[in-house]
Amino acid sequence: MYAFRFCPDCGAELRPVPSERLLSQTCQACGAIHWRNAKPCAGALVVQDGRVLLGRRAVEPAKGAWDIPGGFLEPWELPSEAAVREVREETGLEARPLHLLTVVVDTYADHDYTLNHYYVAEPVGGRLEPADDLAELHWFAPDDLPTEFAFPHCARVLADWRASLCTVQA
Repeated sequence: MYAFRFCPDCGAELRPVPSERLLSQTCQACGAIHWRNAKPCAGALVVQDGRVLLGRRAVEPAKGAWDIPGGFLEPWELPSEAAVREVREETGLEARPLHLLTVVVDTYADHDYTLNHYYVAEPVGGRLEPADDLAELHWFAPDDLPTEFAFPHCARVLADWRASLCTVQA
C-alpha cells in the first residue's frame, strides 16, 4: 500500500514505513502527522423500470470495466450532493436520491483507501449521454448484471441492491 515519500507540508523526505496497515507518518523535519484516512466518495444506483444504470470506464484505473456512477467528494460536499453531481457529470441525467443503500470501504488505483456512500436514485431529468470518464452507458436488469467491474466494491453494492429488491417484494 502507498505511503508518502515526501511531507506534503514542508517537502522533506519521509522515512519508509514497513507496515501494510499504515495509519500515519510523522515528518521528522516539521513534525506534521499525515494520516492515512480513507477518501470520501459517493455514487448512485440510478434505477428506472427495475433496471440499474452502469457505465463502462473510458479511463484508467480499470478502463473498459463497468462501474457505478460516482466519484470523490469535493470539500464541504455531502455524500448525497456528490452522488447527484457525479451522476450529472458522468451520465447527463439529473437524479434524485431516494435512500442510502450502503457504505463500503475499498481501494483506488492500489494506493488510496476510499469510503464509498451509495444511494438508490431515480432519474428526474437531463439527457442520457456518457461523459466525464465513461465511454458507454447501459441499463441492466437485476438478473443480467455484468461480471467485470472496475472496483471490487461494485459487486458488493449491486448485491446489496439486488437483496433490497427481494425485501421490497416480500
